Amino acid sequence: MFNNWLRTNKIAMWLLTFIRVYIGYEWMVAGWGKLTGGFEAGGFLQGAIAKATGDHPAVQGWWAAFLEHAALPGVKIFNFIIPMGEFLVGVGLILGTFTTFAALMGLVMNAAFLFSGTVSTNAQMLLLEVLIIVAAANAGKIGLDRWVLPYLRGLWNKVTHKTTKGDGNNPTPLKKQTA
Repeated sequence: MFNNWLRTNKIAMWLLTFIRVYIGYEWMVAGWGKLTGGFEAGGFLQGAIAKATGDHPAVQGWWAAFLEHAALPGVKIFNFIIPMGEFLVGVGLILGTFTTFAALMGLVMNAAFLFSGTVSTNAQMLLLEVLIIVAAANAGKIGLDRWVLPYLRGLWNKVTHKTTKGDGNNPTPLKKQTA
């Protein structure tokens, strides 16, 4: 019932727009600060790896192993994708463009930060992003998704449903010829 309300209700649409713009602003500002002020993820990654020890580790061993053996050796890639990802998620959410995908990518980053032992606003943002994802297209109706998604669906349908005859409203699909 709540799921349906999020996906179809006009009040939900306005509430989701407010949430979407708020989260987008937070992501965009964080990403822009890192893009313009310089960003080095190495210290953060080493700190997260260190939180995987002791009696009550804040970071799970499997995540620390990933950070130590994949993320830390590829820190130059993370130095680029984290700030760029944060900025693009923010822009996508503010403009309401590919809203569900932007919220999903924000959720992935928030989860990674939580796994790394950083609580801050990550849990709150993750929960709000879940609402946006569940709401799907309703979260982007007051945004560019209102025009972008139908346009892309139309292009997709043109590519995947070629027709030969029909009245335009009820086309007959092409049939494969056999030899």
